[in-house]
Amino acid sequence: MKLKIFTLALAATLVAGCNKDFLTRLPKDQLTDDTFWTSETNVRAFAYRFYPDYFSGFGTGYTWRNYFYLGQGLNDDFSPTTPNAFTKQVPVSSSGWSFTKVRDANYMLARVSAMDKLDAATKNHWVGVARFFRAIAYSNLVNSYGDVPYFDRALDVTELAELFKPRDNRTLVMDKVLEDLDFAAANVRAVDGEKGLNVTKWVVLSFMSRYMLFEGTWQKYHLNNAAKAAEYLGKAKWAAKQVIDGGGYSFSHPYRESFNALDLAGNKEIIMYRSYVTSMVTHSMMSYVNAEGQTGVSKDLVETYLCNDGLPISLSPRYQGDKTITDVLANRDLRLSQTINPELRPMGSKGRYNNLGVSTSGYATWKFLNDALRDKPNAASNTNDSDAPVIRYGEVLMNYAEACAETGNITQAELDASINVLRARAGVPPLQVNGTEAAVGGAVYDDPARDADVSGILWEIRRERRVELSMEGFRLDDLRRWKKLHYLDTELRPNINRGAWIKRSEWLKPNGTSWLVDVTLTGADEGYIIPSVSVLAHRKFDNARVYLDPIPSDQIKVYSDRGYKLVQNKDW
Repeated sequence: MKLKIFTLALAATLVAGCNKDFLTRLPKDQLTDDTFWTSETNVRAFAYRFYPDYFSGFGTGYTWRNYFYLGQGLNDDFSPTTPNAFTKQVPVSSSGWSFTKVRDANYMLARVSAMDKLDAATKNHWVGVARFFRAIAYSNLVNSYGDVPYFDRALDVTELAELFKPRDNRTLVMDKVLEDLDFAAANVRAVDGEKGLNVTKWVVLSFMSRYMLFEGTWQKYHLNNAAKAAEYLGKAKWAAKQVIDGGGYSFSHPYRESFNALDLAGNKEIIMYRSYVTSMVTHSMMSYVNAEGQTGVSKDLVETYLCNDGLPISLSPRYQGDKTITDVLANRDLRLSQTINPELRPMGSKGRYNNLGVSTSGYATWKFLNDALRDKPNAASNTNDSDAPVIRYGEVLMNYAEACAETGNITQAELDASINVLRARAGVPPLQVNGTEAAVGGAVYDDPARDADVSGILWEIRRERRVELSMEGFRLDDLRRWKKLHYLDTELRPNINRGAWIKRSEWLKPNGTSWLVDVTLTGADEGYIIPSVSVLAHRKFDNARVYLDPIPSDQIKVYSDRGYKLVQNKDW
């Protein structure tokens, strides 16, 4: 199946590149519009051209797309030596401001709609898939830039007035996105080919819960549009509930095995995944967390995990402190011990652990590492072939819980159907609701670290989301949609630039010299690791304009050169 997808995707690329206006005679062996759009097999081949971008998993080569640090370095989950900064100036160009995928989806939609050899159900399935791809394209554009021009058909290069039309309001665009998602949810097949590798109704609904949650909270916290917020959040809740009630997904494997398995086909949590092929389609995620010097998890993230009595570390009598890694992991949410390694590995100590990877914070990531493969050829360099989740049931449950809480007072039944399913796997008691406050074991509690603008129950739901989805590329977007980018200010939250507690005397080689190289602590001989000691360690949030990306200046010039105007985002 993997090789079949690879071959069909290549065929789709070839046909997309055909331009019969360029040819004076059509070779009989060449694919064209007239010969290609004749069967469902060919339509499927064209659809696969969207997969590497939309369902990228761990990416390929030495990129990890949205996963881990390279995906969203601007967050508070990691402690790098050189923290990513907020955007300071308008870029000359950017690949983000691109409508290629919009045009591809519109092109597919038009061609499928015109096919007369497909029965109605088959045609509606592929129309639904094309509209789903268009919805993804516009959701991503709106996420980055806000208002964008909306195109519902593939334009000709001569249609300048349409090509260079003004940006449409984001709400209009997202209404169109919702129309596309509604159609796709109603018409895309529930089963299509090998489970987890193709777009199905359940994939559509799962992404629908993601995109509608984002836009619903954006409308609520940024635009103060209560009506639209309620509509989009209601759709997020509905879509997630469809998956919960009818998708047949559950938790058949431990948390960590959703991220480090060679084959995810048998994992009942996985709604869609990217399958890798040895020596053909590979990545480098596992080798990075196995043998390289990695960007470590922050003290800020580690302290987010609850104790196994369901209480924050500041309230739980079970918390053992953080002076050893054993204490850090003791009596905690099991996802912590499946996310960070049970050994501290500060920079310079690689030889102490048989040349295993080290970390800027001392906390080394374990979530993506398959221990049985660490010394095998396919765990080295960029030859890794472990499968990557694209969208999983754990996220859908989190989307459901948050949408419920954001549309009104979440009920205990809704918590039990979502967050408490995740907590059961993590060995944490059920979260209970008391009005707008959180409780565990029948007792209301209030985390001293809680943001005063956030209710007790919503604070715990957001905590659960951060923990469940850590390192999966969600954190920056979550903070953006909640209007909480000030959480990334390292002066306000210094624990972002802190790691594990260590004593220098415990890190000596047999000859008496230190393993630790270029490791700075909060104290002279013992203390928390400070990964970044440069002025760059201070990341100040001082301008709300960064909630949206600036439109690259070359695009504004392209409009201007042709007598049209593309308006820049506010304050850029």
